[in-house]
Amino acid sequence: MHFRLRPLAATALAFASFAVLAQSAEPAQVAFAADAAADPVKLDTVEITADAPDSKGYHSSRSSAGTRTDTPLVDVPQSITVVTRAQVQDQSAQNIADVIRYVPGVGMAQGEGNRETPVFRGNASTSDFFVNGLRDDVQYYRDLYNIERIEVLKGPNAMIFGRGGVGGVINRVTRVADGQRVREISLQGGSFDNKRATFDLGQGFNQNVAARVTALVEDSGSYRDDVTLQRRGINPTLRLALDKATTVTLGYEYFRDERIADRGGPSLNGKPFAADDSTFFGDPGNSPTDTELNTTSITVNHDFGRGLTLTNRTLYGAYDKFYQNVFASGPVAANGTVPFQSYFAATDRKNLFNQTDLVYKLKTGGIEHTLLGGVEIGRQLTDNLRLSGQFPDGSDADTTPDNTFNAPATSPNFSRPLVAFVQGANDGNNESETEIAAIYVQDQLRFGPQFDVVLGLRYDQYNTHFKNRRSGVAAADREIETEDGLVSPRVGLIYKPLEQASVYASYSLSYLPRAGEQLGSLSPTNKAFDPEEFTNYEVGAKWDVRPDLALTVAVYQLDRRNVILPPVNAGGASTLGDGARTKGIELGVSGNITRAWSISSGYAYQDAKLTATTNATTARDGATLANLPRNTVSLWNRYDFTPQWGAGVGVFNRSAMFTTSSNAVEMDGYTRVDGAVFYQHSPTLRAQLNVENLTGEDYYVNAHTDNNILPGAPLNFRVGVTANF
Repeated sequence: MHFRLRPLAATALAFASFAVLAQSAEPAQVAFAADAAADPVKLDTVEITADAPDSKGYHSSRSSAGTRTDTPLVDVPQSITVVTRAQVQDQSAQNIADVIRYVPGVGMAQGEGNRETPVFRGNASTSDFFVNGLRDDVQYYRDLYNIERIEVLKGPNAMIFGRGGVGGVINRVTRVADGQRVREISLQGGSFDNKRATFDLGQGFNQNVAARVTALVEDSGSYRDDVTLQRRGINPTLRLALDKATTVTLGYEYFRDERIADRGGPSLNGKPFAADDSTFFGDPGNSPTDTELNTTSITVNHDFGRGLTLTNRTLYGAYDKFYQNVFASGPVAANGTVPFQSYFAATDRKNLFNQTDLVYKLKTGGIEHTLLGGVEIGRQLTDNLRLSGQFPDGSDADTTPDNTFNAPATSPNFSRPLVAFVQGANDGNNESETEIAAIYVQDQLRFGPQFDVVLGLRYDQYNTHFKNRRSGVAAADREIETEDGLVSPRVGLIYKPLEQASVYASYSLSYLPRAGEQLGSLSPTNKAFDPEEFTNYEVGAKWDVRPDLALTVAVYQLDRRNVILPPVNAGGASTLGDGARTKGIELGVSGNITRAWSISSGYAYQDAKLTATTNATTARDGATLANLPRNTVSLWNRYDFTPQWGAGVGVFNRSAMFTTSSNAVEMDGYTRVDGAVFYQHSPTLRAQLNVENLTGEDYYVNAHTDNNILPGAPLNFRVGVTANF
């Protein structure tokens, strides 16, 4: 395959080239090295989002996730939750699901036991992930070993992040070399053979060079029988100050995740089948998943002076993923047996993205402007193969393979060989090439101390070439070419009765074209390549009660057209719906109540329903969307009794929700209570104990279909020790 440079891509490339050339427009600065001793260069911490001065607590006051410019959160006309590193550490969070438990308006679907699938305002997604503002739309489980903070932007935001982001996005901000001396090692152990170690080493070698390395190794079990997890990763970064105005940050990450794909258990009479929470349904020996990532990044920052700055980011990633699973494919039958099926999927993806942002701050008359102009170009190559597994014949002859194997619901953990993998009705064998080019402009206008306006417009060009390699495919479906030219506007109005408080209203429009990650879930002959469309109306208020304590509220309506709905039956294909509407309210509190008392709390009311009938059983008008509780309440507290001792208590409550849009199976609501004890032995040594599910609540976390329902963990603990030296 080759890269075809279309007109908009050429314009974007020219824009980026101009920006790079502009960096060399001041030749007198090239001789900075000779004057370094007399005029030292300070290495500032440069990240996609601003390094908030209060980031050591539970509240962060600034971010660029909502505007692509360093902006106080109170001045962003959209709901944003920032989970700080301190909160991640106190909760002993290790993955995205742990983090978003205390983020109002965001939940988690099961993701077939091999990937993260957040649910933003009723919209399940595996593609709306970003790292340092660059797209990370690969299906795997992300670790937090190298993370500074996690930013969750809710509601459509194509103006900022481009395609996708239709219900929200999760942006991980990584730790990078910043010239500070860092020496940190953490060891952890706990229930179910949990063993984990991380380290973080950073050093400034001189005024112009700094380096940092974060790393992880984990080998753990699970509360689920025969489920194991092994992870390892390393992320070195190098920071170079080329002159007083220009810095370059180089990064590389290797990450590997190997685990058993666990898809939970089946249903019975409209409820999850009652079994011990440790019971594995399927064949764990034939359910491995293995993901390997190699990514390289380059970020260039240049300050031209007089309010003009440039940031250019490049990310290249090579991703190799394989998973195979044996899973319950239907409910418990009248004779007490459960049907099981199997398939494997292998995906190879290569991503290349480049973004260039120019930010210019100026005044015209009495109006302050923060102008943003940017371009993005990218290319994705994806190779995907999925085949269905066959079991030996159940008779004594054992000659004809079967697609389904039945096992007793009372002993569903079995070991049975798979004798063949064949092309099934919902399997895929395809490759795709997607080219992306976008240009965007935004103006943040301040009309005095009380009125702000945010105006933005983005144009995206997506060109996808899809090749279907399945046998027996009609000629018309073997190759599909799509071209989408999408215009995404954004308007936000902000009134500030106080400098630290705002009331806002916003409108935004976003699209999700069938490209990249989305193509893997489509039936190979499905020609419904028209993009999904999302329109968001939102009003809200934000109040920084103190610099370290914030209150937020948002009320929204999100309309969705040309909807892709997850499969209702295990192993089935996704289906199309005509439309859906989500109405909701989100409340949030984060920061410090007192110097000793930190809090992160939220409430979300969400009512999301289909607005048209496309299938009388699986997609009917008025059906509630999957994995979406009507009400969720979360509260995490930490209280420090003395400089040495502290304790934490977390409470999470969720109302009942349906497993799929069929609304045929319902998971009951539940309340889970967690706890923690913190001990600061010295400035360089601390320890903590985290206990999950203190009351031993029996509950179900989430689902993928009506018969892949995952039970929650029982009472368990983790002990961690962190040394700084």
